[in-house]
Amino acid sequence: MDTIITRFPPSPTGYLHIGGARTALFNWLYARQKGGKFVLRIEDTDEARSTKESVDAIFESLEWLGIDWDEGPYFQTQRYDIYRDYINKLVESGHAYYCDCTPEEVEAMREEARATGKKPMYNGKCRELNKKPNSGSKDGKSTNMVVRIKAPKMGSTVVDDVVKGSTAFPNSEIDDFIIQRSDGSPMYNLAVVIDDITMNINTIIRGDDHLVNTPKQIIIYNALEASLPLFAHVPMVLGSDKARLSKRHGAMSVSEYKDMGFLPDAMLNYLVRLGWSHGDQEFFTRQELIEKFSLEHIGRSPSMFDMDKLTALNAKHIQSKSPSELAPIFLSNLHKIGITPQTESNLETNSEPKLNKNLDNGLGLNLEKIIETLQPRSKTMVEMAEASKFYFQETIEFDESAAKKFLKPDMVDPLKRSIEYIKAIALADFSEKNLEDVFKKVMEETNLKFGKIAQPLRVALTGSTVSPGIFEMMLALGKDRTVQRIERAVGYIEIE
Repeated sequence: MDTIITRFPPSPTGYLHIGGARTALFNWLYARQKGGKFVLRIEDTDEARSTKESVDAIFESLEWLGIDWDEGPYFQTQRYDIYRDYINKLVESGHAYYCDCTPEEVEAMREEARATGKKPMYNGKCRELNKKPNSGSKDGKSTNMVVRIKAPKMGSTVVDDVVKGSTAFPNSEIDDFIIQRSDGSPMYNLAVVIDDITMNINTIIRGDDHLVNTPKQIIIYNALEASLPLFAHVPMVLGSDKARLSKRHGAMSVSEYKDMGFLPDAMLNYLVRLGWSHGDQEFFTRQELIEKFSLEHIGRSPSMFDMDKLTALNAKHIQSKSPSELAPIFLSNLHKIGITPQTESNLETNSEPKLNKNLDNGLGLNLEKIIETLQPRSKTMVEMAEASKFYFQETIEFDESAAKKFLKPDMVDPLKRSIEYIKAIALADFSEKNLEDVFKKVMEETNLKFGKIAQPLRVALTGSTVSPGIFEMMLALGKDRTVQRIERAVGYIEIE
């Protein structure tokens, strides 16, 4: 069996959008699942709109998603000589010809066809005239010439597709389409086929909006006597209103989702489920996707992008990761909101800080313990960073209503007892079990249930009534910071 070779050919005229990322993912997963190759090709023949910034944005988005390529990136603008060689071969073999019909003449042909109820198309005027480049002239002026393919006139061109089945396109409705413009540049269908032939692409997975191009591409394959690849045209991604996904439905750029705090594994998981299924399973690790992906389980119906489902899936991926896996991403998001714990990097530079796994910023804080307290309730990494702010504040500002309700004089005694017993715990023994023992003792001595003590403690430690679990939060804060915050709460009560 030949090695499976797939490709992803984005146009660098903007960011990598959600639909493009899904196409890249399907091709990458299939190549990885089959032990094949994944090729990256940049289709930059629209030189007026293609930019280096867009190329860089595409690379960055693919790298963030973890979609790596085995060959490339190839750039079409660097392959014009190859296209011209093949165009010349097609002309020499009689499968293509030069045409000097003006745009006005071609439009007149189309109008004539419309008038008789036929499909508007070029009528093949130059098909058998064997014109040579720049050999004709009109009104004494040299004419620029295009090159057209000699499309078959009888029968149908059939596209056999793994997803959509067989679709027959009547050849009578396919005109002699242009494969080279008058300025010598190749047309899209010609360049794509030559690229795929010369790069040995044997599996093409793309959006079904390209299905209308496929019969023309098959005609070029046949003219070159080249083997056809396997085609898989996947349904489009739609918005919640069942219209084609666009900016009005929300963020379109992959990079925006990174900035919004989504994990790359969650994005991969969600994107692949937009059109592909494996039973009722919704949550997949990256390795599971590689092991289980198949073209046969791609559906024929369009999929709707649902931000709520993506967010819920992202929360599950956050919960499934170890704190050490999340720590670099968490630290990066802290950096974006102006929190810069002590790290190995030089914080005087603009580079994002690198994680020191033994991080302790001198305040008893531990990043991984902080992450552990926030994982169960964080839907995005941005949300996690925002929720962690209280850990890093030098001085906690008490929410006025929370302080009024819970920092009352009758709590001074239990809070002071808590301080005394926490201080008595050796630093090496500062653990959840020993903290539980402390508060059992406080409860016995004050005849209070833990619920009565917990909320004042929560306000003392965070400034508000919403937080992670008390003991896990104390462990993340560290012994000294915990004591300092409770002492400040006592002082606040006594002053008030």
